[in-house]
Parts: sequence; C-alpha cells; structure tokens
Amino acid sequence: MDEIRIEINHRMRKFRPGIDIQPNETLAYLLKERLGLTGLKLACDEGACGGCTVLVNNRAVLSCMTLAVEMDGCTVLTVEGLPADDPVVQAFAQQHEPGYGSAMQCGYCTPGFVMAAHGLLNENPDPTLQEVKEGLSGNLCRCGCYPALAQAVMHAAAAKNQQTIPPTAGSAAV
Repeated sequence: MDEIRIEINHRMRKFRPGIDIQPNETLAYLLKERLGLTGLKLACDEGACGGCTVLVNNRAVLSCMTLAVEMDGCTVLTVEGLPADDPVVQAFAQQHEPGYGSAMQCGYCTPGFVMAAHGLLNENPDPTLQEVKEGLSGNLCRCGCYPALAQAVMHAAAAKNQQTIPPTAGSAAV
C-alpha cells in the first residue's frame, strides 16, 4: 500500500504507511496527536468510556480501539467537523429542563456523546427513550447527567424530524 487516503472532517488526507502513519497507530492518536483534533477525549484508552467516539462512514466507532491504517477509503467525522447549527449540538447546549438537568455539566464527555448520538440517529432517526439509553450505553459521564443526555438526544431526533416530544411517564413535562 503506497498511501492511505482518509476523508477527515470533509477534507481528503493522504498518509504514507510507516512514515506518516504507523501500523499500530490508533485512529484516536492520528486525529488527536498528528492532526490536532482535540474534541475527542482519551479517558480510558481501552474502549470503555466512549470519550473517543467518532463517526466512520456515518457509524459511531471508538477511535482508541480502531487502527488508523484500517481507515483507508473511509470517511471520518469528529465533533470539529459538525456544522455550527448541528441539531444534536444545539440540543445538548439547550438541554437544561427541570427534572432532567444539564446535558453539559463539565463538558468533558460531550463530544463523545454528541458523536454517539449522531451514530444512533443515523441508524435510527426516530428512537424511543429506551433505544436512546441503549445507544448511549457505551459512553460514560463523570457528572452523571444521563437523564439530560438522553433527553437532549430525544430533542435532537425531534428537531431532525420536526416533531415535539411527548412527556414521559413519571418525569417532568417536556
């Protein structure tokens, strides 16, 4: 293989194996250390926290568990590649309803959750609350903002589908 071609955040990049990219290098290392994309977080570096979640061909993947050389011909999207008016980012930023709390308390986990939410909504544009909880279950939030994170994804799905969210039983009205 003479070169590895990866589209990263809407820009085609070329890497020379063994020179620009090593065979044992993770996608997280390539994105964060070589390209300076600091949105993804390396909290555990073993695929347990979801902080390094990015989209590869529109599917959520853990970049710390993915070899960069395997990305030849793929499209990779990080939180930096999302547009300013992205409905998922907006839903996370606006989530502060009574009974749910904030989806961005400290913000450390937010990029991973945003990208996991995108992956979920790409596969299931109209998820139930239970499906959202399952879809986000690979991501950890140190602040424990899980109800707000799930609610933000429900709002993002509704915004993408231009719907309103009905109140859930036993929770604050939305």
